[in-house]
Amino acid sequence: MKMSLPFLQCFCSTSDEKVVHKDDKGEGEAKKFKLFSYNELKVASNGFSSKNKVGEGGFGSVYKGQLSDGTTVAIKVLSIEIESMRGEREFISEIAALTDVQHENLVNLHGCCLEGAKRCLVYDYMENNSLAHRFLGCEQNRKDFSWTQRKKVSLGVAKALAYLHEEKKPHIVHRDIKASNVLLDQNYNPKVADFGLSRLFQDDTSHISTRVAGTLGYLSPEYAISGRLTRKSDVYSFGVLLLEIISGRSAVDFDMEHGEHFLVDKAWDMYNRECLVELVDHLLLKGYDERLKAEAVWFLKVGLLCVQENTKLRPRMSVVIKMLTDETSVEGVKISQPGFVADLMDVKINKKKSTQTF
Repeated sequence: MKMSLPFLQCFCSTSDEKVVHKDDKGEGEAKKFKLFSYNELKVASNGFSSKNKVGEGGFGSVYKGQLSDGTTVAIKVLSIEIESMRGEREFISEIAALTDVQHENLVNLHGCCLEGAKRCLVYDYMENNSLAHRFLGCEQNRKDFSWTQRKKVSLGVAKALAYLHEEKKPHIVHRDIKASNVLLDQNYNPKVADFGLSRLFQDDTSHISTRVAGTLGYLSPEYAISGRLTRKSDVYSFGVLLLEIISGRSAVDFDMEHGEHFLVDKAWDMYNRECLVELVDHLLLKGYDERLKAEAVWFLKVGLLCVQENTKLRPRMSVVIKMLTDETSVEGVKISQPGFVADLMDVKINKKKSTQTF
């Protein structure tokens, strides 16, 4: 089985030629896209050495590399499943989403390798890895995750999604917003990455029906159950991420005695008991004043607004930005019950094989 890649046929076979894309208004140069040879990337990564490996996902591994011009990059080597072509679909989706987007909070795609069955993607290298790796989870790491940094990361991801959902045409739904897909540069600026599951939406499209894909804990319930994907599915995932950033807790925790614990459920319970401040990361509150506590609780409420079960009640990402910057108040705004997927049996999975990241 071979999948046609018509939109890549304009790329020449040599690594020296580049394709120039214009911005959304058709004005000026947006970025240059390069077609790399496999050998060029192999040399850059020292033979895809394990010492250069910086990450691994559902569709392949990521290596640090240095190009011949001295540029340090991240090289994603995709694993192509011949029967299902899942890796090929991810490759196509990522290129389609990133070749003509430009935003300070989106990872920059330099180019790709399309050589035989080999598929690679080349990005900017992010010195501080991912949000999940650098800050969340480990208490020692969270000590260094200041309130200023948490605000910057939260707002940066919100801006990236607002751009994809409302400014970019066709609109893009990421479909897998989570801590491990938020990368951090040398100044801890967030860059949303991994567009392998993304989908394009035309202006007149309210939703699309598709195979459920994403990560348990971040999946919006209406999408997980029905397969109907909307931009509000990303809003839900962002809400979970925001709760993680402020609380320092994972979207889903597990212990032998009590089983799985869902952060969304925990936040809702504490909100109803009017003790939401207790969900704020205790490391964040040490030595800080009441103003920070109030601001942290404010962010948690925005997170809860994003994960409401009724999709019509979830704010658009542009509104979320206004809430996070205090342009729009959340005081007095009624927050309704959130939805979450507590059982994998509730997830609509098609007849083909599926994995933890659906």
